[in-house]
Amino acid sequence: MNPKKPSESLTVMTNIVLPNETNSFHNLFGGELLARMDRCASISATRHCNKNVVTASVNHVSFHKPIPLGGIVIVESKVTRAFSTSMEIYVDVWLDDPIRGERIHTNEGIYTFVAIDEDKKPAPVPPIEPESEQEKERYESAQRRKELSLVLSGRMKPEDSAELRKIFE
Repeated sequence: MNPKKPSESLTVMTNIVLPNETNSFHNLFGGELLARMDRCASISATRHCNKNVVTASVNHVSFHKPIPLGGIVIVESKVTRAFSTSMEIYVDVWLDDPIRGERIHTNEGIYTFVAIDEDKKPAPVPPIEPESEQEKERYESAQRRKELSLVLSGRMKPEDSAELRKIFE
């Protein structure tokens, strides 16, 4: 399989926060944002592997700043690393204020998707070739995140993780 660049999976979704999507503080519900992030990441994963995909895990989400009612939300995602049948997708969320000309990074998340074939079995995915410095950093740290996830789920022994040994040696 030929490698792909992260930019080939770039997905950008833009929406405005409506009243029925807010909590009692008039900010976007966290669950609503998670759903938007999952949809965006799903499109990136599909673009990368040209197959149907399923969400395997939400590895990390951080909510740095609230997104207010009427705010313009930009959700951007792209594949940061591809393994044999799974892909890590990094999602960045921005609050866009076109009147002031500001973009504020509000949230981020890391999702794992698995490609599936017609029989709903895991299918191989193409490798990724990062280009930018940020893409290279996210690519390198993805292996650590994967091994840590495997250790925490009991599918890998801590002593078998080369990446974790590097941290603690």
